[in-house]
This record gives sequence, C-alpha cells and structure tokens, in this order.
Amino acid sequence: MDLNLLLDMVAEGIPDRAVLGTRDAPITAAELQRRAANGAAALRERAAGHLVYIGISDEWFSVSLFAASAAGVPFVPLNFRLATEQLASLVAENDAAFVVAESDVLRAIGADPGRSATREGWANIVRAAGTAERTVPNNPDSVALLLYTSGTTAAPKAAVLRHRHLTSYVFSNVDFGAAGPEDCALVAVPPYHIAGVANTVTNLYAGRRVVQLRQFTPAGWLECVSREGITQAMVVPTMLARIVAHLEATGDPVPATLRSIAYGGAAMPARVIEKALELFPDTDFVNAYGLTETSSTIAVLGPQDHRAAMSSDDPAVRARLNSTGRLVDGLEAEVRDSEGRVLPPGQRGLLFVRGDQVSGEYRGRGVVPAGDWFATRDLASIDADGYLFIHGRSDDTIIRGGENVAPSEIEQVLEQHPTVAEAAVVGVPDEEWGQRIAAAVVARPGQAPDPAELRDWVRAALRGSKTPDQVLVVHDLPRTDTGKVVRRALVPQFVAEPESLRGAVPISAQSTEPVSQR
Repeated sequence: MDLNLLLDMVAEGIPDRAVLGTRDAPITAAELQRRAANGAAALRERAAGHLVYIGISDEWFSVSLFAASAAGVPFVPLNFRLATEQLASLVAENDAAFVVAESDVLRAIGADPGRSATREGWANIVRAAGTAERTVPNNPDSVALLLYTSGTTAAPKAAVLRHRHLTSYVFSNVDFGAAGPEDCALVAVPPYHIAGVANTVTNLYAGRRVVQLRQFTPAGWLECVSREGITQAMVVPTMLARIVAHLEATGDPVPATLRSIAYGGAAMPARVIEKALELFPDTDFVNAYGLTETSSTIAVLGPQDHRAAMSSDDPAVRARLNSTGRLVDGLEAEVRDSEGRVLPPGQRGLLFVRGDQVSGEYRGRGVVPAGDWFATRDLASIDADGYLFIHGRSDDTIIRGGENVAPSEIEQVLEQHPTVAEAAVVGVPDEEWGQRIAAAVVARPGQAPDPAELRDWVRAALRGSKTPDQVLVVHDLPRTDTGKVVRRALVPQFVAEPESLRGAVPISAQSTEPVSQR
C-alpha cells in the first residue's frame, strides 16, 4: 500500500470529482493524478533524490506531495519562516534535492538552478502537455515523507514516515468516497506540519474538495468558509480562540454550511472550546490528538463527547472536554511511570503507543522496531472509560525542591481566572530550589490581571508548592505555527532583574514554603 494507490483509487473511482482548489478553479481527481505523473516525470529527468517544498499552503503543495510519491522519492516540506542559514542546512541534508521555493529563497540558499524551480516554474513544468508514463507502486517500506520537528526544545530533526505508516492511518480511519460532491474542507494549518499532510490525504480519499488557506485571519477564515461553502474545517487552538474573539466582538453570523470543526496541535483552553460550542450550536466539534511520529491522529474526542461533557453535571464527564478522547482504530496506548511500570487508570505518567501507523523513526537515529512501543514523551493519563488526557511534555516538567510539577495543571487553573485569557508556566533555574515556578499570563480584553491575586488563586486551587513564584503579564505567548507554546522563549524574561519585570511579583515577596520530597 502506498500513496500512489490511494490517488489511483480516487482518480479511477470518482475521476470528475473536484478534490482541490476553489469553486472558481477546481482540480479534479483525474487532473491531480495527471499533474502528479507529470511532476514525477520531471523529477526523474532531473535525477532528483528528494522533493523539497518551501512554500505556502495551496494546491501545489498537494500536487507536489503526490508527484514525489509517483517519482518514488521522499517529500520534504520545510518551514519557509526559518532563517536562511537553517533552510540551507536542511536542504543540504537531503541528497540530490529538487527544491521548489520563491526566487528570493532559492537565491539566498544557493539552490542549484538545474534542480530547483520557483512556484510558477514548477507549475509550468507540472502543467506541461502530454501524458506521463503510469507510475509503479512504491515499496510500502520506502520513505514517503520527511517532516522536521518544530524544535521547541532542540534542533529540528527529520521524522521518517513510510508509505505503510500513512496508508495505514488513512485506510483505518477514513471511508473511501464517503463525502458528497458538495463537501468541502478548509485546511488552515502549515504545509510542513503533519496535520497539513494528513488533512490533504484523508480528505482526498474521502472524495472531499480541499481548500487551503494561504494566510489566516479570523475575518478571512470566516469569509472563505462562506464563499467556498466549507462544510468541514481544521484549525489549531490559537486560530479558534481568535475566531471566537472576533465573533464575540463583531456579532457576525456563523456560516450556515459549516458542519464540523476539527481542532488540535496544542492544548485548547476550556473557556475557548466552551464558548465555541455556544457560538456554533449546529456544528460538530472534534478534538484530534496526534504526533508527527504517529502519522497524525491517534485519539479523537468526537461530537457526542463534546455535547455530553457540556450538558453533564457529573464532574468526571464534564472533565472530558479537556481530554483528547479515545484511541483511533488500530492503536494501543499505555501510561508508564519512570521505571517503566504500567500505571492504573487515572494516574499520570509517560505515554507509550503502538500500531501500524506509528513510525517513531528519525533519520540518522535509532528506529523503533515495527510493532514495538513508541515513547511519545508526553505526560498523560487514561481514565477508566478509555479517555486520554494529555498533561504536557515531559521535557516541560518543573522540578522544584525535588517535586515534579506539570505546567499544564497550573495553566488550567490560571486560565479559569476571569482576567486571564492564556497562561504558560515554565521552570526557571534557582540556586535554592533547583527550579522556581514562573507564569506568563495574557489578559482578557479590558482586564488587568493582578500577579498577587493570581498567586492566591492558584494556591487556593492547588497548594503552596505549585503556586507560581513569579507572575508576569505579557501581550502574547511565543508559539510555533501550530499553536504550541515555546516555553523556553519565556525563560529569559524571568531571569532578568525583578525590577525589569513589569507586572511580576518581586522575588523578595515570594513564598519560601517548603515542598514535599519524593
């Protein structure tokens, strides 16, 4: 099974179905297959070993993905926002790379003119007249995709996804041709993120037209939904938060065609999803949790779960709104302690997963054997009914006086305060405690959070050892393009002199309450 087979099935089963592009310029399944074959022929003529794509999210991203597959070479989408030196370094890691990028980027990275093209040049090559030879299937074990991790805690590394990983995910979770001719999905996530790839592939297999949003603004997103008759949409939490804020501020109507909104990529503040459910009463919401190394989604909180949580008086059921739902078909999960022992339901530990869609492989590094468990490095718990709760990255765990503190637990409490829109908690080096707890908060519109009041708020909900030692009010939080908070970027603000920290509690006024040892 490979991506070529997936495209062939759609092109032969529903050849005239529009699967890409806008209403004014649709691309049918048969046309996508033809363009992929032409692109593959061009790659073979140039003896390309990889197809590196540095660009925005549009129909040429999708064409490039399938052209690489048809040529039997890995597809490598890169973050066009990276510094020139880093882009050049990543391109150089991919032997005989054919690079598609804007002309200024190609000049800056010193791309070989014989193995590169601008977006327009690549489009002209792909649109070339004639019928390219039919592609042959790839070995399921051959590399389909190389995705560089976001590098929030270290330098980016290339996650390896083979054809069998991607097709296993698609064939296990999507019904072929299940969408109607009028169905249309709006994808507003970056092309170099696994969600961008997964949404392209799954919607194609379902027979759904995909519109890719080149640049996000709340008003632009809403206008596109209305103009294109979008029925399904995928966003990251920061996008949904801004859409909600826009609708609250303007009172604009909610597009009538929108039947489903999927969100994922980072933690979703409870206040945002609760308000979104109110604003979109006729829209199904789906929370999808996954990783690059698992070929996208591994757990889903479905529409009925959202509605049940919102209407329930049972705290355990209500809490599921903060979960990522249950595992998708074909996946297994375990939560283990630091010694590798499997923990009972409800206890927090390290999340391990396995299944056919799980890669867990990085180029040039160790490989997780097929069928073995992959360590996600996420802190998690699974309740007695199988709902998965993610409590942040193990790398983000704060160790204060010998006690492990999960930032997400404190963040959730802070975001329940009426003056706080968002919060991020980090560990800052401290000679006495090893690390002290620092919190950065973003104010809700018209509010002025008081650091001392917020510390008391956390202390009342948790305990003294989890109360932030410092609280800083900031305009916004540093994030990746998919909405993950880059916590390490906040640390320098807290290690500055206290008087330079506007809105922070002076260190001399902070509690030195002892913490338990374990």
